[in-house]
Amino acid sequence: MDMAAAFADIGLAFSAAFGGPFWPAQIITQGELEYDDGGSIIPGTGEPVRRDCMAQVDAVSEAMRLQEGFAEKDRRIIVLAATLEGGVTTADKIEILEGPFAAIWSIEFVGMDTVAAGRELRGRAA
Repeated sequence: MDMAAAFADIGLAFSAAFGGPFWPAQIITQGELEYDDGGSIIPGTGEPVRRDCMAQVDAVSEAMRLQEGFAEKDRRIIVLAATLEGGVTTADKIEILEGPFAAIWSIEFVGMDTVAAGRELRGRAA
């Protein structure tokens, strides 16, 4: 078992036993638009793609406070790496589906913790 999977198992077991802090979430990636020869958008293209994951919403770190573009209502969002297929960018959004911070959040920053167990996001309620 790799480190990310071990941390995910621990985090998910803790959440199941105590009702949080990790909640079901989805990374939302805007699909690519396709155009016909005349330059019109082809219907049905560009649909968002949703990928399931488990996430925790927390207070921002001091390092996040120092980042360009920081706003006081920003939050730190930790996504258990082993629960997400693929990467995350600032072009994506994350929807926290349950819990006290259930909402759609824009992603202002993407990082990885030191042991690669979780993606560390700075999110802003959309």
